[in-house]
Amino acid sequence: MTAPHAPVLLAEVIEALAPRAGDVIIDATFGAGGYTRAILAAGATVIALDRDPTVQAYADAVANDFPGRFRLVRTPFSGLAEAFADSGEARLDGVVFDIGVSSMQLDQAERGFSFMRDGPLDMRMGDEGETAADIVNTWDHGPLAHIFKLYGDERQSGRVATAILRRRVEKPFERTLDLAAVVEKALGGRRGAPIHPATRVFQALRIAVNDELGELRAGLEAAEAALSPGGRLAVVTFHSLEDRIVKAFLTERTGNAPGGSRHAPVAIETRKPSFTLSFKGAREAGEAERADNPRARSAKLRAAVRTDAAPWGAFGGRIAA
Repeated sequence: MTAPHAPVLLAEVIEALAPRAGDVIIDATFGAGGYTRAILAAGATVIALDRDPTVQAYADAVANDFPGRFRLVRTPFSGLAEAFADSGEARLDGVVFDIGVSSMQLDQAERGFSFMRDGPLDMRMGDEGETAADIVNTWDHGPLAHIFKLYGDERQSGRVATAILRRRVEKPFERTLDLAAVVEKALGGRRGAPIHPATRVFQALRIAVNDELGELRAGLEAAEAALSPGGRLAVVTFHSLEDRIVKAFLTERTGNAPGGSRHAPVAIETRKPSFTLSFKGAREAGEAERADNPRARSAKLRAAVRTDAAPWGAFGGRIAA
């Protein structure tokens, strides 16, 4: 099968993972298999994870092209450690995450991710749990406004929540374009604005439906626990909420968390760093890739190498309102 979209920062991700024959690498966001195919082409074995049932056809094609070195596990990030344990492999040499919604999910109107195509108001990456329709039709004003502000950075989150509550009394929300129209009206249309008025609200709902930030934290913790010494971690993010979590995790785990002031003594950290950075900061797509692939414009790659220190366990980094 032909992949529906090009994987972002592919060359940079493969450089960070440095896959070799005999390595075992987890592609935690299989999608259409872009990263997986490049890793397999280098001779490594891939354990792919994805909670989206619609990726099975791409997985079947990969398994046919690389027999014996590929398997797909239906699980979110939080199931990473269990998936590796169940694989029976002795060591884990790399983990890659590509965070957020994929272009092929956006292109499927029936998935309900896009405010540009009419479809059921779903937004689930898997096939279980609360839908976006459930949230907008049942949540109170406060929680709705909170996620619009926190996950979407919508400045008029309260106004949008009020408009949703008023409309749902008359008729529950079922379709994407219906919700998009209500949001657009609540925000005054924003004619000439660089993005559609519903962009931030739809992003916030998608993140809430799929617990994307919670799954990211759980995935990072699981990767730390599962990676063998010398194993490589590569994480591609697409907006600031994701990148802040990854940056905070690696800052903490590399022992580079900022200290306190001279007026506030800092507790001595006795744990050894569990990662070393592969490079400082984040790498971004080059001009050519940004021109060819609009999704690459906001992409950032951070990478690190696992040390032989014990895993730190639960990650305390949180996103404040």
